[in-house]
Amino acid sequence: MGNRFQVQDRYADGAQYIGGRLRPGTSGRTQDIVNPATGETVHSYELAGTADVDAAVDAAREAFPGWAGATPGERSDALHSFASVLAGQAADFAHAESLQCGKPIKLTTEFDVPGTVDNTAFFAGAARHLQGQSAGEYSGDHTSYVRREAIGVVGSIAPWNYPLQMAAWKVLPAIAAGNTIVLKPAEITPLTSLMFAEAAKEAGIPDGVINIVNGAGRDAGERLVGHPDVAMASFTGSTPVGKRVAEIATATVKRLHLELGGKAPFVVFDDADLEAAVNGAVAGSLINSGQDCTAATRAYVQRPLYDAFVSGVADLMATVRLGDPFDPSTDLGPLISHLQRDRVAGFVDRARSYATVVTGGEAPQGELVKGAYYRPTLVAGAAQDSEIVQSEIFGPVLVVLPFDSDDEGIAIANDTPYGLAASAWSRDVFRANRATREIKAGCVWINDHIPIISEMPHGGYKASGFGKDMSVYSFEEYTQVKHVMYDNTATVRKDWHRTIFGDRP
Repeated sequence: MGNRFQVQDRYADGAQYIGGRLRPGTSGRTQDIVNPATGETVHSYELAGTADVDAAVDAAREAFPGWAGATPGERSDALHSFASVLAGQAADFAHAESLQCGKPIKLTTEFDVPGTVDNTAFFAGAARHLQGQSAGEYSGDHTSYVRREAIGVVGSIAPWNYPLQMAAWKVLPAIAAGNTIVLKPAEITPLTSLMFAEAAKEAGIPDGVINIVNGAGRDAGERLVGHPDVAMASFTGSTPVGKRVAEIATATVKRLHLELGGKAPFVVFDDADLEAAVNGAVAGSLINSGQDCTAATRAYVQRPLYDAFVSGVADLMATVRLGDPFDPSTDLGPLISHLQRDRVAGFVDRARSYATVVTGGEAPQGELVKGAYYRPTLVAGAAQDSEIVQSEIFGPVLVVLPFDSDDEGIAIANDTPYGLAASAWSRDVFRANRATREIKAGCVWINDHIPIISEMPHGGYKASGFGKDMSVYSFEEYTQVKHVMYDNTATVRKDWHRTIFGDRP
């Protein structure tokens, strides 16, 4: 009860953060924040309307000249301070993330929050390294160099599965490069995004540099992406919604960054360490209750190891502990909502007509019945073209299929519209290298699945979108590249002028 009232007190003035202060929304509609572990409403707030988006864009536009004009060192210092503030509030962030998402507290304290602090520290350093091509006399008569410049106001939309980390992935490269931002989190998980913006203010980042609007996608989201004063749109979420974002953004010729769905293959060759692959498959498929676009969802196992893999995964899944997210011993929390739980269950129930549910495939009863829980599930015997193999489920469900030759394993790994992440398991360096070359995904792990680091980029191929989060590669999304060219000859009549008028001197 204390947790609920703490949230209500903190955001009693509203859940829109515009120009450095909290304010209520103006849509006239209320949104509940529900703890998916209990079904209890922990806070209610008024959603943003289009007027709130306009106000947030105005605040970001007003703050842009000063922030873009700051030196890289000044922005770096502010981000270092930001990282320190976040680290000091780590326990509060972990608690809030578990409350609104149902994540186990050991996941938020050991993954979500420290990862966000590390991202902030990384971009504090990266802010000093916005470099272009070195100056040179490439034409012979001119000196050329490349400038990187901030784009302007960025409009970003983040999903509900990793609210804090996705807020950081959107905000940090944008502001490190000198942009200002309006972020629209998922309206069902706004708490840690608001806390993130408040921590930025505490760290000395000027008002208006980071703004948060919490509203529905069709109202606040579409207005943000289509706003004429927003120079760039960045979206993380499903591929169908990403297509809609692209339609709106291209109508105003905006820079666009899309990180969309995934259906990650987990390819186990017959020389793999079986025990390692089994452990990796269970961890990689169940992280965040499977609500991860890079989660292992399709395990392809070469036939000599197939039966032992299926047995090992089923046995290990049966040991995973579902429970109260705030219990340190809980391994798996609920899905984000009962609606999402029922969606996942629908995929599994439909698969019973053409495949075998080896373990799981049901919601737990007893004391967890009020939450949106679903047991870890392994499905075998499905065809490659079946729904459960091809569609993004976004739940604790792993499908396993056998393959014979290496050629077949790589071919079926690539046989979906998606290309965000993948892993390959082998002791053979040549097999592993082939997998990294031929699997079409933005990230390919070898003998592991899921780890990410701030220094390396995250982004996909094909229907998984384009552009990169994290790393210095993200600056390709958030900067304009300008060529500057100086004449070195001081001559009035250039030799090339004869192609327009007169003859060669």
